[in-house]
Amino acid sequence: MWRRLRGFERSVQLLMLNQLTINIGFYMLMPYLAGHLSDGLGMAAWSVGLVLGMRNLSQQGLFVLGGILADRLGYRPLILAGCLLRTAGFALLAFADSLPALLVASAATGMAGALFNPAVRAYLAHDAGTRRVEAFAVFNVFYQAGILIGPVIGLALVAVNFRLVCLVAASVFALLSALQFLALPPCRASAAPAGVAPAGWRTAVANRPFLLFALAMAGSYVLSFQIYLALPLALGDTGAVGLLFVLSAIVAIAGQLRITDWARRRFSGPQAIVAGLALMALAFTPLVLCGALWPASAPAQTAATVICVLVLSVGTALAYPFEMDRVVALSGGRLVATHYGFYNTIAGIAVAAGNLLIGLLLDSAPRVVVWLALSSLGLACALAVRALNRRQRQPRTAPGQPCRPSPAHRRDDGLIEPTGPAGPAGPAGSAGGADR
Repeated sequence: MWRRLRGFERSVQLLMLNQLTINIGFYMLMPYLAGHLSDGLGMAAWSVGLVLGMRNLSQQGLFVLGGILADRLGYRPLILAGCLLRTAGFALLAFADSLPALLVASAATGMAGALFNPAVRAYLAHDAGTRRVEAFAVFNVFYQAGILIGPVIGLALVAVNFRLVCLVAASVFALLSALQFLALPPCRASAAPAGVAPAGWRTAVANRPFLLFALAMAGSYVLSFQIYLALPLALGDTGAVGLLFVLSAIVAIAGQLRITDWARRRFSGPQAIVAGLALMALAFTPLVLCGALWPASAPAQTAATVICVLVLSVGTALAYPFEMDRVVALSGGRLVATHYGFYNTIAGIAVAAGNLLIGLLLDSAPRVVVWLALSSLGLACALAVRALNRRQRQPRTAPGQPCRPSPAHRRDDGLIEPTGPAGPAGPAGSAGGADR
């Protein structure tokens, strides 16, 4: 992985390290916020849910705005603005003890994510050039590593007090902002003329192939989210979400690059996405079989749940880098951040609606019905993406060139790929190149 990382542009290397740091700072605080609000401040459950929901609402609801602004103003300013806003939000959480102040702080942290997430992905796609798939694979390794490291640091700090956690997390984002200001080069790809970018969301909505792809993929985010919702309940312990999430992250860290290398040798990008979705659908079949054959067996239920998480994680790792690359291809290389922002918003709406329906099923139907519904949803997503791939020709638009271009050659499959010190993409361990 380190050889691959060194083969990328310096800006891409910084974006990888930035995302690692962003997730460390975020996840050292957020897992412990609910406990601080309920136990430390004595807030009622409804107000705790309101504060936590405000962060999610402000982030999901403003993804489109963040993407539009990134295409309008450039990626670097939005990344800096998001990190500075999260610095302020976390610092405010350290001292806020009233509901209005906590809501403001929570909204600021969510808005920060809406600002820098589309910009980071669009910047990465642009400067990775023709190595986008490999870049998003490595990016996901750093992303998941931050998710694992952050809670461990936070656990040590929260033993002192929650204010220290907030201040350290805010300091992490302040230092990250300074580093990006000093080291991250400006980069704005395919910027729209003045007066066009504010209507970028209309461009995304009018892009029918992109919109259909986003809708077809939305169900996969509902499946991924079940690590937080349905799968802990399958173990009979809602506290198991941490263990399941760690297991999922370890799969991504240890296997992402190998999975992507394997897929690149065997599939086209769209085929890899379909294969990943099919695996995600297949992941719930052990729970279906367990519910039908051994409904009262706790060991069988535990084994089926672990298998489900493993297969679900492999399917996600298989689809993710090709999925991110496909968004760029369907955008035609124009207003990429806007398309990423709109894509994330559709996924967020799907997760909210899907979780409501899954929650209703969990309350009113046998568990085997829930697992069948989730498996069917994954299969429907796979079939929908496959149908779209058959109807639409794969866009052959040239990816945005890196800010510091590198030589390129043509692979056997017709795709352009960079050469140079890193060499062409190859199998794991070579110089080549996988939460979402």
